Amino acid sequence: MKYRRLGGTGIRLSMLGLGTLPFGTDTPEPEARRMVERCLEIGINHFDCANIYGNGKAEEVLGRCLAGVRDDVVLATKVGFPTGRGLNDRGASASHIDQSVKASLRRLGTDRIDLLYLHRFDNRTDLEHTLRALDRLVGNGTVMHLGASNFAAWQVATALGLGALHNWAPLVAMQPMYNLVKRQAEVEILPLAQAADLAVLAYGPLAGGLLTGKYGEQRGQIDGRLTNDPMYQARYRDDADYRAATQLARIAREHGIHPATLAVAWCAGHPGITAPLVGGRSLEQLEPSLAAADFVVDAELRARLSALTPEPPPATDRSEDRPD
Repeated sequence: MKYRRLGGTGIRLSMLGLGTLPFGTDTPEPEARRMVERCLEIGINHFDCANIYGNGKAEEVLGRCLAGVRDDVVLATKVGFPTGRGLNDRGASASHIDQSVKASLRRLGTDRIDLLYLHRFDNRTDLEHTLRALDRLVGNGTVMHLGASNFAAWQVATALGLGALHNWAPLVAMQPMYNLVKRQAEVEILPLAQAADLAVLAYGPLAGGLLTGKYGEQRGQIDGRLTNDPMYQARYRDDADYRAATQLARIAREHGIHPATLAVAWCAGHPGITAPLVGGRSLEQLEPSLAAADFVVDAELRARLSALTPEPPPATDRSEDRPD
């Protein structure tokens, strides 16, 4: 297992992290334990969760799975999405952050969160108010480091500037969606991360299962998230996405590997990516993604794969200024 830096913190992260969205719901606890133990066996030391996954069940299951190795891993969770029906049971206010973190600590069975993400940008709450609240959590040792998930680059840059101005604990990580058919992060998020020395833990490297070879162009004929979940149906609805998935599967067969291995390795190969977050409902589903740790996508193969989908335009739309 290769290891990379968590920004400028000095912490080393495995080049793959385990996402735990289905723990406690689609993935029963005994299977979750098998998955965690397998990840630990191959050297993965980064486990990602969120307080809303399974209405808190994922944190409970993950906490029990990691109880014996807590000090050896980097444990991440998130705050920001609604956790109840109350008007203030959501967002990035100080009160909601404090209540959510206390609940996460209890469910995870730990005394601190190594990496706490704002799960999304809250345009109803002043960003300075949010960052001040987060700084207090870092100051009292409840949270070690801070990150932002689903933020635009300008939102992260604004947070970095405010943190520097007030000498608050800085953001050290971003968690964007990034895969072969969702490449918007290449425009500004990944360049910002490289310029500001931020870690990038990318979620969705398999595009909701699209890049596993399971679907190909047989839309609607396979049971899975892309056919059963309206959110994923909307996110991956373009015919071009399915054509790219079919072509990726063909290239994977040429190399004698699983399409998921190739898709995750492509994601991990971008110089701005610290680690893709891999997952699945079972260890059987997870194994092809774990194999990406040992598969290198060279420059020629990367170019061939990248050509399957459109490269997003530069932020300024001055295509003539694109680096060679």
